[in-house]
Amino acid sequence: MGFLKRLKAAHLMIAVVIFVVVPFISWYSTWFGRPLSEEQIGEYLAEDKARKVQHALLKIAEKIARNDAAVKRWYPRVCELGRSPVAEIRINAAWVMGQDNHSEPFHETLVAMLGDPDPLVRRNTALALVRFQDKRAKPELLQMLEAYEVPAPSSGTVAYRLKVDDSVGRGTLLARISAGPDSPAVEIRSPLPGYFRRQLAPEGASVSAGGKVILLGPAPEQVWEALRALYLVGTKDDLPQIERFLKPQDDMPAKIQQQAQLTAEAIRRRG
Repeated sequence: MGFLKRLKAAHLMIAVVIFVVVPFISWYSTWFGRPLSEEQIGEYLAEDKARKVQHALLKIAEKIARNDAAVKRWYPRVCELGRSPVAEIRINAAWVMGQDNHSEPFHETLVAMLGDPDPLVRRNTALALVRFQDKRAKPELLQMLEAYEVPAPSSGTVAYRLKVDDSVGRGTLLARISAGPDSPAVEIRSPLPGYFRRQLAPEGASVSAGGKVILLGPAPEQVWEALRALYLVGTKDDLPQIERFLKPQDDMPAKIQQQAQLTAEAIRRRG
């Protein structure tokens, strides 16, 4: 009996390790708050895994904020990551480049990234360019105040997965496109956070690749960031788009109205 009790206790301890310790190790290895040595930053920047690259980029941004001159050794690699095939890495690279508005290589790379095919990359790029006082960011900032038309990735019949006014995050499944019973359905996932505003093609309709199928309303945080940026680079021509947000809107918090007022006033002062 003593042997069986010890065996059961051993099994219980193994279970504790599996259900507590192993998840902790997994969490710790991906936690962005975990410090990285100089050597680890260099290793992570060369990784294929997006999480490790993003972790290293965060640590580089922290070093820039501390005015650590040695961080510039990684600037060429950060610029390279602005051309990564992984959109999430390009998004983070754009944000990091905006942290040092004295770096001309960063500035040049960001200008090129305004043509990125991913809308969230373009938006992060525009926000970063404002720190360089570059008004070429303005068209994309104004787009952040507008609804976004999501295109169909392929031709076929559309079946929607969400209802009008549902909130969505980046990557949320919006709809599927089916080319026929023998073909796998193609997913349409949201490229941006926001709200499912309207079906641009009826349920069950045939759509062509590239045709617009879904209208996404802008997310409050995107609008707020755009208004803050336009506070610095906006002109009188932008006031009609900005002043729309002076009125209360059901899906926009009060801080949007407040920022729209501040932005409009700043633009008028500049004349």
